[in-house]
Amino acid sequence: MAFLNQGSAARLQANDNVPLSFQDLKSRIHRLLIERIDLTKLDLLRSGELAHEIGYVIETLISEEGVPLSRQEKERLVIEVQHETFGLGPIEPLLSSPDISDILVNNYASTYVERHGKLEKTDIVFRDNTHLMQIIERITTRVGRRIDESSPYVDARLPDGSRVNAIIPPLAIDGPALSIRRFSLVPLKMADLLELGAFDQRIAKVIEGAVKSRLNILICGGTGTGKTTLLNVISEFIPDDERIITIEDSAELQLKQDHVVRLETRPANIEGTGEVTQRDLVRNCLRMRPNRIILGEVRGGEALDMLQAMNTGHDGSISTIHANTVRDAISRLTTMVMMAGIDLPDRAIREQIASAINVIIHLVRFPDGTRKIVKVAEVTGMEGNTIVMQDIFCFVQKGIEENGKVTGEFRATGVRPVFAERLKMSGFNFSPDLFNGGNNTC
Repeated sequence: MAFLNQGSAARLQANDNVPLSFQDLKSRIHRLLIERIDLTKLDLLRSGELAHEIGYVIETLISEEGVPLSRQEKERLVIEVQHETFGLGPIEPLLSSPDISDILVNNYASTYVERHGKLEKTDIVFRDNTHLMQIIERITTRVGRRIDESSPYVDARLPDGSRVNAIIPPLAIDGPALSIRRFSLVPLKMADLLELGAFDQRIAKVIEGAVKSRLNILICGGTGTGKTTLLNVISEFIPDDERIITIEDSAELQLKQDHVVRLETRPANIEGTGEVTQRDLVRNCLRMRPNRIILGEVRGGEALDMLQAMNTGHDGSISTIHANTVRDAISRLTTMVMMAGIDLPDRAIREQIASAINVIIHLVRFPDGTRKIVKVAEVTGMEGNTIVMQDIFCFVQKGIEENGKVTGEFRATGVRPVFAERLKMSGFNFSPDLFNGGNNTC
């Protein structure tokens, strides 16, 4: 046991007259384990050896405690103490479940998960708010972020790319709250989304052509509609010989290409200085010779710099934006450009948008938990002060089955997009009837 502190003779001083709860027992064994092991030597052991040795020490401590436990209880205690020591405590098992997409901790005694698009309550509980706060601090310190009363909320990420948001008192009235948006360790591909019914083959073909022919694409939708997932999926069509720069508030994109530079914002330090915003990163990346710029989500003044980049030779860029409709996405983009603090006429802003954005893809999450592309629209230009768009594809809902499943079909509007010629000039071949809608108009 090379990792044990030499001469450690600590013992659990249990009062035989006071029965220990499982949580108390776990807490006491965890505390003694930390006292007994030499953390500086753990890196010398392989992960399999570490789990075996730590398990042996924990079982020894359980025996010293003298509390009668069944085999199942002992195995559970060993696993949970290991999670407390090296993982994220009670939520560690949830992070290893592939069918959980969101983990929502409302307070120490209330944890929900989203599974297959549906929310359900779990029996996961923390010891108290202090215990939950320890887990939150463990997450934030690993990525160089901080959370305290002077900075009571934070965005961070886990090593697997999962997005984390935490907020604590005094802003969170009932105690610390933790939200984790998980991402699959194996990123979804276009075939996976087709199988899930997120869109059909015609839409997939057009999206592939749009990416390969370097059209500027904006993906919009509400929270949890799958914008980042779709962005990951369509990025697989970017050629390997192009230099890609990604810019995110919290790094979560999982691009497969080799030539990728990932940039992430930085919050201000405790003195209120050192902040690096998305706008700063967009400006800087223009000096890094990018072929493609992927902005994880546009949410402020960086919208102006993004549009400028799209209009000055950095075509093929992709971004996402929160919006409930395609038209709302344009309105929000206009508002964000105004947030840049530059006094531009409204018409000039709209002209920038009409010139920069080629395709807008709108995603919706339906009541049954499924996520679908409900509209693919093309921005064609300006008429007066209005940005003109035309729908290319849409999803038409027909009803809801008895089991709650949404039924419907994807339809082409019959409009041949202006960018069809660009796809053709880029060598992207497609069937002449790809855009034919017949009588199935939206």
